Parts: sequence; structure tokens; C-alpha cells
Amino acid sequence: MSGFSTARQKMVDGQVRTNDVTDRRILDAMLTVPREAFVPAGRQALAYLDLDLDVSEGAAKRYLIKPALTGKLLQAAGIGEADKVLVVGCASGYLAALVGKLAGQVTATECDSALAAKAKDAIASLGLPNVSCKAAPCTEGDPAAAPYDVIVLNGAAEVTPEGLLGQLKEGGRLVGVSAESKPPRAMIVTHSHGEFGHRTLFDASAPVLPGLERTAAFVF
Repeated sequence: MSGFSTARQKMVDGQVRTNDVTDRRILDAMLTVPREAFVPAGRQALAYLDLDLDVSEGAAKRYLIKPALTGKLLQAAGIGEADKVLVVGCASGYLAALVGKLAGQVTATECDSALAAKAKDAIASLGLPNVSCKAAPCTEGDPAAAPYDVIVLNGAAEVTPEGLLGQLKEGGRLVGVSAESKPPRAMIVTHSHGEFGHRTLFDASAPVLPGLERTAAFVF
């Protein structure tokens, strides 16, 4: 067993299972997808730590969210094998790769075009033909492939992502961290009969996705 595979097992046993992630499909995905493949070479030693991992290549900070939160959001999303899923702000593509193991078809967007290209390469190297990555602002999603059964945010939103909610199928759901109020919380938004229902899942924090920040209020 390599050092990374041992670290991967420890991450799943020590961070993910202990946070009540019991879905066998998610645990299997997290045991098989190499998180270090989505981390810059100089930071691979940090790949399995309990932290939001900076994978930035450009000026804007971009992160892989904590493993425990990743697992809990995926479990809340209840992704089925035939589902069409949008992953927003995928950074270097780790979350998109996990979703690729769970869903039928995955579209992943990333606002940093250099990072989107890296995500595309990393996912291709794992042989996940059902996952496509493209550069696009986090607020836009990918209307061309909409509507989606599930939308997963790889981070937090300080504003309601209206443009993304409009891409949900009837009966679809969006999961992510809402930082519109304090403390920030993981939320699930369901689309039913033209209405959107919001439900709080658990307290959680994550880096805010570019474009989904609260606009600073004007202060005298």
C-alpha cells in the first residue's frame, strides 16, 4: 500500500465515516479517487488533511473543500446512477471526479480557465468519460446541458445563486454551503412545482465561490 493510499484510507475512516457519512457508494468513491492527483505537486503531502486545500494556480484563491464536508454534501444530494449533475466551481476537479463515480452524466465548471484545463486533464487520466469540465463563471453554471437532477457547489455562496437554481429539473436539488447569514450552514434547495424549498442540513463553513460573494454595502 502506498503512502497516499494509506492516507486515503485514514481520511475516509477518520474524517468521513466519523461525520456520519454511511453511503457505501460515496465511501467507495472517496477510497478510489486519488485526491493527490488534483493537488499541485508541492502540496500533495497536504492532500488528505482535514482542511480546505488551496489548489490555486492564478491570482484567485481556489480550493478543494474539506473531505468530511465533501462526503456529507454528496450524501445529502442523494445522487442516483442515472442522474445528470452540475458541479459548480470545481477547482482542480476532485469533487467532479467523485460525482463521476456516482452519477450518469457530470458537467463541471470552473471560473479559472487554467485550473479548468488541469481538472479536465486529471479527470481524463482517471478514465471518467461521463465527466466534462469547462471554464465558466460560478454564477452561470452550464445552461446548454440543463436541466440537472442535482447541482453541487464546491464551496459557499453569500447570495442566492438564482442563475443556478433556474437550471434545476422539476424535483431537482442543489446542495452547498449558504453563508448568507451567520453561522454558515450546509443547505439543500429543492425545486418542486415551480417553487424552491430551502432546508438547513448542518453547520458548515467553506470558502466562498468567486462571483457568489455578497456585494459590499456602501458605508459613509
